[in-house]
Amino acid sequence: MVSIADVAAHAGVSLGTVSNTLNRPEIVSHKTRERVLAAIAALGYVANQHARQLGGAMSRVIGLVVIDVSNPFFTEASRGVEDAATEADHAVILCNSDDSVDREERHLRTLAAERVRGVLITPSRGTRSAHRILAEHDIPFVYLDRQGSSRECSVAVDDVRGGDLAMTHLLELGHRHIAYVAGPTSVRQHSDRLAGARQAVTRFGLDPAEAIVVSHNDGMDIRSGSAAIDGLLRRRRPTAVFCANDVLAFGAYRALARHGVRVPDDLALIGYDDVDFAADWIVPLSSVRQPTRQLGYEAARLLLDHSSGRADHEHQQIVFQPELVVRQSTAG
Repeated sequence: MVSIADVAAHAGVSLGTVSNTLNRPEIVSHKTRERVLAAIAALGYVANQHARQLGGAMSRVIGLVVIDVSNPFFTEASRGVEDAATEADHAVILCNSDDSVDREERHLRTLAAERVRGVLITPSRGTRSAHRILAEHDIPFVYLDRQGSSRECSVAVDDVRGGDLAMTHLLELGHRHIAYVAGPTSVRQHSDRLAGARQAVTRFGLDPAEAIVVSHNDGMDIRSGSAAIDGLLRRRRPTAVFCANDVLAFGAYRALARHGVRVPDDLALIGYDDVDFAADWIVPLSSVRQPTRQLGYEAARLLLDHSSGRADHEHQQIVFQPELVVRQSTAG
């Protein structure tokens, strides 16, 4: 096995210089750092992360725990996280909680055992359990896509505003009987979007209980969106459907097509997130755009600052504003 001494000999530097290159590269000259890195590459040296951390070096690995890695929103957010981590010469361990508290707890304990530098987390079904475990192990963390209090760092989007934007668009088109299709009631983002939708309806002088039909579902995937429409069409058909994410909207579209309901001629459809292929859907999907990649990038940047141990660090709660994107699915 190649040792740090082998690297030092190959590069013609001291053991301390190799150690500084690995742990404190900012204090090593560019020329020397390049020589050490070339030696590392030539010899195939792999640093023992645990040994480095026991020696006081800071880990260069951060954890990312999300509720659904298959959702395009989290895929794009993860890319933003990795962008920031790569710039800082860090790696990312991605964990999928599947919106399960038990699974989330297992991931957090594993990340703690791996001595990660910090954790980015979109908590499942609440924040209490995750907060407790992270505090137990004194792990710095940042909430991703979840607004936190002044006691913690968070990066999120104003989902109440986003729900208001989507519903206002439908109301301005003349719709007065609108279905809202969402995931489980425990998903705070979906609840906030509903609150925004109700806010818009009230501003138009309507009763939210009469204007909005709410359909909460166990999942947030295509199958759930399709099943929601099957249920809604057994009752009085709405003239428009607002889905809490684009994936639900894709499922809704599939079910509407199966039932012979044309979008947008017979029914308007709008999603949320504006994922990459929303514009290329069978009928281009209107949506509420989130700066998803930037969301992940800023969360990782904030975590790296938070976990640096700097005395001047202040907890920040960054909230981005969403944007309405109108396409053919609501034009009729």
